[in-house]
Amino acid sequence: MGAPSDAELLAAHRAGDRHAFGELVARYRNRMWGIAVRTLRHPEDAADVVQEALVAAYRGAGAYRGEASVRTWLHRILVNACIDRLRKERRHVTVPLADIEPRERRQDVATDVVTRLSVVDALAELPPHQRVAVVLVDVQGWPVDEVADVLEVPVGTVKSRCARGRVRLGALLGHLREEER
Repeated sequence: MGAPSDAELLAAHRAGDRHAFGELVARYRNRMWGIAVRTLRHPEDAADVVQEALVAAYRGAGAYRGEASVRTWLHRILVNACIDRLRKERRHVTVPLADIEPRERRQDVATDVVTRLSVVDALAELPPHQRVAVVLVDVQGWPVDEVADVLEVPVGTVKSRCARGRVRLGALLGHLREEER
């Protein structure tokens, strides 16, 4: 018998198993943090939002209806928490340089840093719904239909948010193409 499924773990949690939810957290915490940090731009905010989302999921497990996968349900809670945080706080923060690729993969450190910071700044300029869609689809590589489930919108809405976000990013990052010449 293999590892229990997400749905089995959530059911066990709801039935009183004190360790089941911890297994779900172990499965998804890193992915959730990755989405949060790319959406919010600040590691401490991302950590706070992931914790808030996990606490909300822990407390709200009884409300899980099973209409979406447990993964989708958890990420929906996270995305909503990220959007709430974006609406509440409009502050400018920097991205830690520790996220830069290892030295052996870099050609020019200064160019890489400027590019990364430019992309992060440009993402921050997008409206929250476009930013979340672009982060999930283009940065995290999620399928559009899963993003639609997480955001609780039609697939076409996700596609249009991504398309609008990409156009805006293109305009904001056009200077990077000019610098390559």
